[in-house]
Amino acid sequence: MELNTAIKSRHSVRKFTNKKPDWRRIIECIDSMRYAPMAGGNCTLKIILVDNEEKLKEIAEASQQRHVGQVEFIVVVCSNPSRTITEYGKEEGRKWVNQQTGAAIQNFLLEIESAGLASCWVGYFEEEKVRRVLKIPEEINIEAILPVGYEAEKKRTKKDKIELDRILYFNYYNNINMKKPKEGSGD
Repeated sequence: MELNTAIKSRHSVRKFTNKKPDWRRIIECIDSMRYAPMAGGNCTLKIILVDNEEKLKEIAEASQQRHVGQVEFIVVVCSNPSRTITEYGKEEGRKWVNQQTGAAIQNFLLEIESAGLASCWVGYFEEEKVRRVLKIPEEINIEAILPVGYEAEKKRTKKDKIELDRILYFNYYNNINMKKPKEGSGD
């Protein structure tokens, strides 16, 4: 699948079939996360692939979202921000860890789409329950839960995306016109 097609067709899936994906294909998709930009080359990512039936059930309960419990695999994305915070300070380090984690998750979601699989980025969950179930240390951030499976219903209606001209400005905020600045104007 072409990248542009994957970007435009990627969507959050909340209804999965009971067909079990090949775990090796999921690991290939996880591998794409390593290629996201990382501040100072500090890879903060820690990823847990869960297929244990009891753990899947407990994570689904912790997410309080029914679709999380419909899959045979859940990817839990974590980060260890210690090196980035040490290098760049607490405020900047945390910001950059958040940015690189988001970029890594997007890489994964695009690979999942390209592989013919489906997922949904789940950011709401009982963190302490997930931490306990997966034995995640306190200093590790739990960033997202990503259920992975095959989409049950392909009959979704395509949501219209916001028009580009409503979010794109030129040279400064709220400037919707792309004009060559006059020489010496400072713009």
